[in-house]
Amino acid sequence: MKNSQDWSPSELGRELLRTASSGPNGSAGTYGRSVAGAALRFFALGRGRRRLLLTAAHHANEWITAPLLLRFAGELAAGVWPGALDGTRVFFAPLVNPDGARLVTGELASGPLFENARRIAEKYPDIPFPDGWKANLRGVDLNLQYPAGWEEAKKIKFAAGWTGPAPRDYVGAAPLCAPEARALYRLTRRISPELVIALHTQGEVIYWKYLDLEPPGAEACGRAMADASGYALEDTPYASGHAGYKDWFILDYDRPGYTIECGLGENPLPWADFGAIYPAVRAALAAAVLGC
Repeated sequence: MKNSQDWSPSELGRELLRTASSGPNGSAGTYGRSVAGAALRFFALGRGRRRLLLTAAHHANEWITAPLLLRFAGELAAGVWPGALDGTRVFFAPLVNPDGARLVTGELASGPLFENARRIAEKYPDIPFPDGWKANLRGVDLNLQYPAGWEEAKKIKFAAGWTGPAPRDYVGAAPLCAPEARALYRLTRRISPELVIALHTQGEVIYWKYLDLEPPGAEACGRAMADASGYALEDTPYASGHAGYKDWFILDYDRPGYTIECGLGENPLPWADFGAIYPAVRAALAAAVLGC
């Protein structure tokens, strides 16, 4: 199994508090609980009217995006970009799917929740377990949970055979039925950011639209991130262009929202790829924080 050798989900709380305490106007807290009862953690740096929300690890086997985001936050806290936080407060939710990340990295390898996931996976023998797992521990894909074309996403995924709990692509019984998605929805409402980013893997591409909606400034900011990182700026493919986190944000707020597909390869990307992936992600996130 391609899992983490130098980072694990259980380290998140310590890293988060250390980063928040080291940066300007840092604070940290929880915004909900996962299926397994794990704390959903966030932190913030800076102070100002401009607010951004950067998120990662919505999908279990994309766990590497959590340490990518934490590395960037650490550099931001250390003042690598002088003045970046003047008038800006950046919120981070680095591990949206903690239970799934623990499953894929091998931290969760026994017990009732593990056995339930294994039983779900047995119905999909072509998907390796746990490496192919994207969902939460109830088999709901968290990035198909948001009220933006959810019925269309359901139609597309059901037609492809994803009609019940699965390692991936099951939309759930209703929008926001998964506690992890519901909690992030509420956190976003509370913060009301000017811009959101969701880190995923893989593809080296930045998606910036929902359907034909183009929030003011969204293309220009997306282009700045693409130019800085070397990633492509593209429209979201229709088949995967509904019910995602950034889709809902764009629809509800008419503000820029982005999915950044980090790195290249087969998920889960191995920890050995971290060093090669990080520079582009760093450049894209810095462009967003600095105002595109």
